[in-house]
Amino acid sequence: QVQLQEWGPGLVKPSQTLSLTCIVSGGSITTMDYWWSWLRQSPGKGLEWMGSISYSGSTYYSPSLKSRTSISRDTSRNQFTLQLNSVTPEDTAVYYCARDSSLITTGGAEGRIWGQGTQVTVPS
Repeated sequence: QVQLQEWGPGLVKPSQTLSLTCIVSGGSITTMDYWWSWLRQSPGKGLEWMGSISYSGSTYYSPSLKSRTSISRDTSRNQFTLQLNSVTPEDTAVYYCARDSSLITTGGAEGRIWGQGTQVTVPS
């Protein structure tokens, strides 16, 4: 079965770059038609879709985050990464990676297989 695991620092200082890696096992990130996504949930808020990368490497980003968000992949390691530049305390959240059965540009749960999530704190 496909499993996803987020990995990266739990604390990022303001103005620095948040960098997370999603480690995928039990399936290939190049399998046709799947999309690989990053989402987050801030305290008191719902899930927010940040962006996705396709099995072929195409990327799409949330308009509110696209100016400082980058998703890339390493097919040899079967991993994909999130970089979020110029972070502020408002970026404090639990960050998730997910495998999507299609391009889903919302934070809904249907059609997704999730990692367990990782807490990232940006102190004030």
